[in-house]
Amino acid sequence: MKINSNISALVTNRQLLRNENSLADSMERLASGLKINHAADNPSGMAIAGKMRAQIRGLDRASQNASDGISVIQTADGALNEVTSMIQRMSELSVQAANGITGQEDKEAIQSEIESLKKEIDRISTSTEFNTKNLLDGSLSTRVYADHVTRQMASKEVSVGKYDLTITKAATPANIAFNNKAWDELANPPHASGTVEINGAVATIGENMTAQEIYEELRNAAEIGEANISEFGTSGEHVIVFESTAYGTNAELKITFSDDNLASFFGLSDKDNSAQGEDAQITLDRSSAFSNQATYSTDGNKVTITDSGGFEISFLVEAGYQKDDSATPKVDGIISLNVTDVGPMDLQIGANEGQYMTVQIPAIDTKHMYIDDLDVTTVNGAKRALNKLTNALNYINMARADLGAYQNRLESSVASLDETNENMESAMSRIEDADMAYEMTEYTKYNVLSQSATSALSQANELPQLALQLLQ
Repeated sequence: MKINSNISALVTNRQLLRNENSLADSMERLASGLKINHAADNPSGMAIAGKMRAQIRGLDRASQNASDGISVIQTADGALNEVTSMIQRMSELSVQAANGITGQEDKEAIQSEIESLKKEIDRISTSTEFNTKNLLDGSLSTRVYADHVTRQMASKEVSVGKYDLTITKAATPANIAFNNKAWDELANPPHASGTVEINGAVATIGENMTAQEIYEELRNAAEIGEANISEFGTSGEHVIVFESTAYGTNAELKITFSDDNLASFFGLSDKDNSAQGEDAQITLDRSSAFSNQATYSTDGNKVTITDSGGFEISFLVEAGYQKDDSATPKVDGIISLNVTDVGPMDLQIGANEGQYMTVQIPAIDTKHMYIDDLDVTTVNGAKRALNKLTNALNYINMARADLGAYQNRLESSVASLDETNENMESAMSRIEDADMAYEMTEYTKYNVLSQSATSALSQANELPQLALQLLQ
């Protein structure tokens, strides 16, 4: 028997300390609810759980992003719903103006309402915002940069790149020149009288009318007849020149005199005169980003280039711009369309890089819908307005269809993200969450063992006292 080294007490104390450590770990798991509280508890498990926790938080934020995107789409669609109503109202007014019983004053009253509606469409285009970001002014559409063109637009299927073409011949309006005589010679009363019809709009020429009065009568008729008249002058060649306001083969100019005598008075040999404009002619540069399948169509100075897969680029060429080798300096007539990825809105709908959805909303204004020049007061304005408004309505319907597709996709994304988040939470729970029933069993076990070890230690400490009996 030894009293300097109580081996039994040392062994018992070691077991007691081990039980107390296990009991402390079990109590920590019960208190935190986590199986892994320190890196030492499960190094690989903690590494996996850390990555999963970052992924879960990213999925939570991505789901919120997608929900915010739905709000953006709904805001834009709500504004487009109002624009649709206004387009339909303008179409209704155009039908009314096209009716034969509608007089000129009635058409002017109708035009007044149409002008108000056009201004409201443009106001909606510039003021519809979400979190200060404008939605309908074209800033969320693919940006196309080019010189000598306006109203350039590219569909979402157009890839980033440089698209080159050459305007070999500019679009022209229809034009008719009256005479080569000085104005004061033509308008020296008394002179021939009668009527002049400019695209159906009638100008009445009296034999005693002055030059100013004749010009005013012709100018008013030209305005209704969708034509421009040259500036009033006192002398010069082609004193009176008429040009259609429209460009291209659809631009017609018909000037009819009541008799040959009046036609001769204005320097024309025939009382019936007509002219037609020409569409722009272009050549695509296939060495640029255009494919060999790309085709084009022209309507006056409006050019539309299409390709497979929904590819479409449209723009309006600057009046008179064309290739001209005789000019000094030479004009190459080249138009370089630089299509960029600037503009479309990227919605981050995933927890990782590159997991985004691109949203494009075209410009919804009167210029890009080509209804900014609607005028039902002219002879063919109401009929032309019906066609333009039909195209504008199709344009808006396509934009709204895209918005609907975006919203459906975002709603599916939200559902997918939430389900993925739920499954990852479950997976992470299996890695780091404590099983409370199991831990309670462990706690009870180590608690009992600690009490037992404490009792055994107490008894082990009494063993050296037995050695004292040998000294008696």
